[in-house]
Amino acid sequence: MSIKLPFILVVSFLLFSCASKKEELTEFSVDKVLGQSVEKIKKAQETVPGADRFPRNIPQGQTQWETVGARDWCSGFWPGILWYAYEHSKDADLKNSAMKSTEALRQIAYSPAENHDIGFMLYCSYGNGYRLTGNEAYKEVLLAAADTLATLYNPNVGSILSWPVKVEEYQHNTIVDNMMNLELLFWAAKNGGDKHLYDLSESHARITMDYLVRDDASMFHLGSFDSDTGKFLKGATHQGYADDSMWARGQTWGIYGFAIAYRETGNKDFLKTSIRLTDHFLERLPEDGIPYWDFDDPKIPNAPKDASAAAIAACGMLELSGLVDDPDLAQKYVDAAKHLIEKLSEEPYWSGDTNQALLLHSTGHHPNNSEIDMPIVYADYYYMEALLRLKKQEASE
Repeated sequence: MSIKLPFILVVSFLLFSCASKKEELTEFSVDKVLGQSVEKIKKAQETVPGADRFPRNIPQGQTQWETVGARDWCSGFWPGILWYAYEHSKDADLKNSAMKSTEALRQIAYSPAENHDIGFMLYCSYGNGYRLTGNEAYKEVLLAAADTLATLYNPNVGSILSWPVKVEEYQHNTIVDNMMNLELLFWAAKNGGDKHLYDLSESHARITMDYLVRDDASMFHLGSFDSDTGKFLKGATHQGYADDSMWARGQTWGIYGFAIAYRETGNKDFLKTSIRLTDHFLERLPEDGIPYWDFDDPKIPNAPKDASAAAIAACGMLELSGLVDDPDLAQKYVDAAKHLIEKLSEEPYWSGDTNQALLLHSTGHHPNNSEIDMPIVYADYYYMEALLRLKKQEASE
C-alpha cells in the first residue's frame, strides 16, 4: 500500500494538471480574439483596391472581399472596422487607413438623402473617427449628415421615411433598421445641432414602438403609413420570411435601437421595449445559440443562420446591461452577450483561415436570394464592437 498510494496520487495529479492546462488553453480571451481579428483586418486592408472602395461580402468559393462604392448602404462599416481595430491596437497604419476610408464618404453628408442609411454610413465611420481622434472636421461632417437625414422626417407620420424609392409600394415606410440611425441625430442634437433633431428622433422611436412592435414582443420589419394623414396602414416584411414572422436581424436592430433611444431620452417605455424584445429573442434562440435568419422559416433546422444578428444582439445586450437598474437582470444580459460572442469566436462561425472576413454564416436578403450564408461586412463591424464592449465590461468588474 505504501508504494501504490503515491503512484495513484501522482497519476491523479498529472491528469488534473493536463485537464487544467487544456481548460486554460481553450478558455475564451477577449484580448486574444481581438488580436487575431486585428491581424486579419490588417491583412485584408492590403488587398482593398482603394480608399473609395468598401468591402461588403465574400461569395462562396472566394477568399477576398467584394467591394462597393461610397453610396452603398454598407460603405460605412469598413472604415468603422478599421477604427475599431485601431482602437484596440493603436496601430498607426490602421489609423491612416481608417482616415482615408472615412474621408471617402464625406460626399454623403452633403448630398440629398437617398435613404435612412446615412446613419450607418457616416456614424459608423465619422462617428467612431471623431470619438477616437476629436477631429473637428469630422464633427462638421456629422452635423451636416444629421441635417441631411432629418430631411426624410414626415411630421404627419412622426417618423423618418426609410426608403423613398418604395413609396409607391408602401407609401411612408418606416423600417426597424432605422432605429439604429437615430443615434446620429441624438448625437448631433447634443453637439451643436438643432434641438428638433432630438424631437424627431424621439418621435420616430415612439412611432416605431407603437406600430412595429407586436404584442408577443416580436417586430414587423416595416410599417406602412399614409403619408398625408399618418394613419398606420399595415405591418409587413421586406427581408423576412413573412409579414408576421420574426426576422432575426430586425429583432436585434430593435433590441439595440430601443436601448439607445432610452439612453438618450430617459423614456422608460423605450427601456421596457428593449427588454421585451431581448427576452423574446433569448427565449427563441436555437440550441447552439446563434439565430436562424428568420425564427419562423419552416425549413428550420435546414435554414441558414445569421451571425450578424447574433453580433448585433450582443452589442445591444451589453448596452442594455448598463441601463437596467436590476443587477441580476444586467448580469443576465452580460452573460447572454458573452455567450453569443464566444459562440461567434469558434467554429463554425469564426472564419480562421477560410477567407478575409472575421465571421462566416451571415444572411443578408434571403427573399431576394442575396447574400445568403456568407461573410457580410456589418457582421464583422458589430462583432468588433461587441468584443471591445465586452473588454470594457470585464475591465470594469
